Amino acid sequence: MNSSRHILVAVAWPYAAGSRHLGHLAGAYLPADIFARYHRLAGNRVLMVSGSDVHGTPITVLADQEGVEPQAIVDRYHAEFVADWEKLGISWDLYTSTGTPNHYAVTQDVFSRLLEKGYITEGASIQLFDPQAERFLPDRYVEGTCPHCGYRDARGDQCDDCGRTLDAVELIEPRSRMSEATPVTRETRHYFLRLDAFEERLGDWLTTRQGWRRHVKNWAMGMVNEGLPQRAITRDLSWGVPLPPPADRLGDRKRIYVWFDAVIGYLSAAKEWAQIQGTPDEWKRWWEDPDAESYYFIGKDNIPFHAVIWPAMLMGYGGLNLPTDVPANQYVTFRQEKASTSRGVGRSISWYADRLQPDALRYALGSVLPEQNDTDFSDSELIRRVNDELVATWGNLVHRVLSMAHSWYGARMPEGGSPATGDVALLAKIDAGLEQAGKLLERVELRAGLRQAMEGAQAVNVYLNAQAPWLLRKQDPRRAETVLHTALSSINGLKTAFSPYLPFSSERLHAMLGQPGSVSDGGWRRSPLVPAALEAPRPLFAKLDEDLLD
Repeated sequence: MNSSRHILVAVAWPYAAGSRHLGHLAGAYLPADIFARYHRLAGNRVLMVSGSDVHGTPITVLADQEGVEPQAIVDRYHAEFVADWEKLGISWDLYTSTGTPNHYAVTQDVFSRLLEKGYITEGASIQLFDPQAERFLPDRYVEGTCPHCGYRDARGDQCDDCGRTLDAVELIEPRSRMSEATPVTRETRHYFLRLDAFEERLGDWLTTRQGWRRHVKNWAMGMVNEGLPQRAITRDLSWGVPLPPPADRLGDRKRIYVWFDAVIGYLSAAKEWAQIQGTPDEWKRWWEDPDAESYYFIGKDNIPFHAVIWPAMLMGYGGLNLPTDVPANQYVTFRQEKASTSRGVGRSISWYADRLQPDALRYALGSVLPEQNDTDFSDSELIRRVNDELVATWGNLVHRVLSMAHSWYGARMPEGGSPATGDVALLAKIDAGLEQAGKLLERVELRAGLRQAMEGAQAVNVYLNAQAPWLLRKQDPRRAETVLHTALSSINGLKTAFSPYLPFSSERLHAMLGQPGSVSDGGWRRSPLVPAALEAPRPLFAKLDEDLLD
């Protein structure tokens, strides 16, 4: 494998307007971290970036409800997100926000370049106006019935039920979230992104995408085939990225629309990371080198923005890499409902992170990632997967083998001796499993990669039961020692296969095996065991009580 690959892992920017739930974690953040950790182990240069989206109108809606400034909402939830990522080991190279001077400058640069090249145009816009509040309504301040599917609580920018992007004036029976008044239409002037100018190029590009998930490619192609409209990219707001001159002549209450500036965050975060490193041009290795790869981890409701609109913006700007893949996940549902902390469906990430070992939560979600279809999940299913799979198979295997080794040989690593055919076959199976897991992870088939690792653990259990070293210890001590060494070597290989999913316990296991350095030092392979003193074994995972999450 070429170790010089540059891999950009671009992860959806969460609105700093409420706690994130398990649907968000399984949809974007955990898959991105698994993928990034694998590529680092494989020797590739990874840049994983994201940050809190601080300009979304949900933030100003909540600020209005609480009678505080939007920045107070941003500070609260940004801190919560950062704490969640730390608890769960999400391995950012940079987690920032869209509220930095750097992000403002990069956003204004992209806007200005597209304006200069004729891809942004000025025009009249019919928008909804609240006659009671006497102000134009940002799209998130409007709710109504979706004209496409009839969902009664569609937002002014997108329907959460059918996923279609909307213009607020399309809503049937719209209502203002500020006053519950029925808004009226009024004309205002704004800037529009000429998506229509990119239809042919986008269609040609999407047609050539290989290995994309079917629902992603079909959704994006469907948008292009239906015809792309000019889309407003400014709004009448006082919270957001200001327009750069000379575009600011439309007035000081115009701001760049959040969906336009949020996707630019991937670029601005890469530039900010490079500045922090003291190498301001280093970001170009991921954005301008045509051999670099970029993967965008999002939920399926963000497909239009990342598989159509952002590529159009990149095409218009020029000289920047288009996405290699947009492996958007489907939804995690709870009792067949889409998770939503605001509607009381599903608990927050913080709630679970405070009650579970991080690797237990990572495993339970990693085993059900909604890669191709919505996945219904529950607390009882979480507990079952941890107890019946993680603890019973992998955790017990590790504890069983290390306990025998420590009990029989003290702190000494068992010696390999002369391996028999079965020993060689098991290690070959572990090595082949690692290779296959790597191929799956390359294709962002993360559930299957985890399943491959668990099958390896099951194979070691079968080997142990067949070899019965506890009997051999009396009959043929040298053979018993070889069997235990083979089992420990297999566990050492499986440790690598599990490490993108279970980083905390994999490092603890590495230390218990007495191996130098860290898991990442060995690369994506089964490293030979270095003769070393074994630590006294302790369980990697705690079995969960059935009422723990009640």
